[in-house]
Amino acid sequence: MLYVGDSDIMTLCIDRKEVLRYLGYRGQYIGSDLDSLIGECIDETKSIIKPRYTYKAFQIVRRDGNIHLMGCTLTLEGRDIARQLENANLCILMAVTLGNAIDTKIRYYEKVDMTKALILDACATTAVEEVCDNLCNEIEDGLRYRGQKLTYRYSPGYGDFSIDIQRDFISVLRADRGIGLNVSSHSILVPRKSVTAIVGIVDIKQAEGEKGCLNCSRYLDCKFRKAGDAHGC
Repeated sequence: MLYVGDSDIMTLCIDRKEVLRYLGYRGQYIGSDLDSLIGECIDETKSIIKPRYTYKAFQIVRRDGNIHLMGCTLTLEGRDIARQLENANLCILMAVTLGNAIDTKIRYYEKVDMTKALILDACATTAVEEVCDNLCNEIEDGLRYRGQKLTYRYSPGYGDFSIDIQRDFISVLRADRGIGLNVSSHSILVPRKSVTAIVGIVDIKQAEGEKGCLNCSRYLDCKFRKAGDAHGC
């Protein structure tokens, strides 16, 4: 079954610490003016975004060294995604977006107030990740009675999992019609503040590996890794 829904903005907090982390904060002094501006941007982000999501579970079929999903033509190629799902017989494809309005507002501030544009961008990034986390927690709550849990989210573009799969990914989820999520000719999600990801469904007793920086497509230029913050991957 394909699920489509809206995320409850009232439960979204947009963690200030996460916003600062995306802004590259490393303990520097933050004046009252900047602190107030961050608070304003958090509130403004909440007033603009319209978080929507869609997801669907698929049976995994392993063949010819790749992962095929039963009931669709999508094939997941690459050693990293195979390793991510090695203990799963089911997986979930998910897509989340904050909508077009936040992208438009960030572009506006890039012309008139670059500081505010950067902060709003960090707020939106924090928000879309939080929506993903909340959705995964909600799905996992429904799995626990069956003795199952989710693996970490893994997105196209990570490791050797090609970003070129985005168009087929969106098509399988019908995310263009369902939540207004599209893909550019360069496989970039539109709206920009959106996420596609795969999570495996595994036995709750299954040991889960750590979320590894080496599996991420941003490994070489990741500012968090360079600063020793592995949580930033």
